[in-house]
Amino acid sequence: MALQKQRSSPLPRLLPVLQMLQPAASTFSTYSSDRIPLRKQLKQEAKALKARKKKRRENEEASREKWELTVGIEIHAQLDTESKLFSRAATSTSDIPNSNVALFDLAFPGSQPEFQIATLLPALRAAVALNCDIQPVSRFDRKHYFYHDQPAGYQITQYYEPFARNGYVDLFDYDGIAPEDGDKVRVDIKQIQLEQDTAKSQEYPPSLQLLDFNRVSHPLIEIITLPQIHTPATAAACVRKIQAILQACGAVTTGMELGGLRADVNVSIRRRDETPGLHEYHGVGGLGQRTEIKNLSSFKAVEDAIIAEKNRQIAVLESGGVVEGETRGWTIGSTETRRLRGKEGAVDYRYMPDPDIPPLFIDRDLVTHLRENLPTPPDELVELLVGPEYGLSVDDAKPLIELDGGARLEYYQDVVDELRVLQQDQAAETSDKLGRIAGNWVLHELGGLLTKADAAWDAERVPAGTLAAIVDQLQRKHITGPTAKLVLAMVFDGDRRPIAQLLDEENLLLRPLSREEYVALAESVISRNPQMVEQIRSKNQLGKLGWFVGQMMRTGEKGRVEAPKAEEVLREVILGPTRG
Repeated sequence: MALQKQRSSPLPRLLPVLQMLQPAASTFSTYSSDRIPLRKQLKQEAKALKARKKKRRENEEASREKWELTVGIEIHAQLDTESKLFSRAATSTSDIPNSNVALFDLAFPGSQPEFQIATLLPALRAAVALNCDIQPVSRFDRKHYFYHDQPAGYQITQYYEPFARNGYVDLFDYDGIAPEDGDKVRVDIKQIQLEQDTAKSQEYPPSLQLLDFNRVSHPLIEIITLPQIHTPATAAACVRKIQAILQACGAVTTGMELGGLRADVNVSIRRRDETPGLHEYHGVGGLGQRTEIKNLSSFKAVEDAIIAEKNRQIAVLESGGVVEGETRGWTIGSTETRRLRGKEGAVDYRYMPDPDIPPLFIDRDLVTHLRENLPTPPDELVELLVGPEYGLSVDDAKPLIELDGGARLEYYQDVVDELRVLQQDQAAETSDKLGRIAGNWVLHELGGLLTKADAAWDAERVPAGTLAAIVDQLQRKHITGPTAKLVLAMVFDGDRRPIAQLLDEENLLLRPLSREEYVALAESVISRNPQMVEQIRSKNQLGKLGWFVGQMMRTGEKGRVEAPKAEEVLREVILGPTRG
């Protein structure tokens, strides 16, 4: 009986357990009553994030007042040549690894360099486009360092007597310079030198590293700016502008996005209120100790790496430390630069004249000929496109110039020329707008189709005359905007019928609605949404008229509803003739 009584009364044994659970239950109850709604929590987090960003901006502004940032840039750009700098091997780097290699590229004993004269032409075009003085005589030097991507143990460059000196590049507000730098910044170029590229190395962790010598001796130019840049955004704008100039003059085939251009940045910090220091860089004294960040491969990387290094150096100096002269690296997505090695100087590289390569003599007549026949530089193209002839905004002019190596701009100009011929019988005020209208269709409508299809630029996919014919039909109000976009998509997908025939056979020509039909359609969509109508009338929420316009275009017969007329009728029906 005692045993049965214990089994039927387990409460005494569970009491200690219940007492242990009681605080936890109490805590849960408190948490439940104090729980913050998700919407309020998100709002608080957004507010806190905004406050942190504001604080960071304030700190950056205070830092900018206290510390001066100075940046110099070294840009390495692969030239557009068929052969390498000192051998007849092809420059293609996309072929089978180690298939385009001469004996000299591998530093084979007894092999000699043979300077390829044709490689000089794109280098000269670049130097002339960057406003440099071309030196009548230049010489090659050996820059000694030992690394597995440099088979000879030295790189051939032009350290002492480069082929070009004393150039400059002008940066404007539309190039993306920092607002505090004003409307224009001029960055001087100390020199441009010819040099050979190194091998391409591919790492396979943990310990395997393969080398492709196809890139060895690919002709490079190194463009060295003076340390005259004081904001990260302007440094990135400088690299972007130099790339655009090199592409415009046909000096290079690819830019940063495909690995044809790389940038090293030299960063230093000094207090504004201190006596200038003893450090100097390329003849400019009074700077703080500089560090070099190597092999930056995007414009964003240039800006982000400079910001990170600036913040690191300020933190070191404000904590009483000393900035060391060193070479540092940058990884995309990182927030800090990393030390690679101590900074080498000219003495460490043991520069010496190359005894196997004779001096390079450049004829003045050749330079004059190249200068007279250079393509229009980007700044002049921007001025042309935003001027009265085309009337584009800077935001549209810039991508037209930069996209597809100038091919998009050439296509755009062909479209405008064709459109002006088709619109000769139209009013002059309409003709003045054709440049802006064509720019919208080339950049946004056709560009959107290319992006969606993930397709490369191909001017024949929608010939310039065909796009002009579509826009002409739209301007004459023979078709609506949505119909024009539909026809463009059909042509983009391969329809090669003449535009007039396509519109006729597909029954796409506009048959305008009568006023009565517009009113009936407007009243139909209004009757189904009385609450929204009341909001427009009582609260003057006119933005909602656009939603009704969309409903009319969806409900009405395809291709017959014109948005401006639909909105006009809606205003009258909802607000009355006076208010509409």
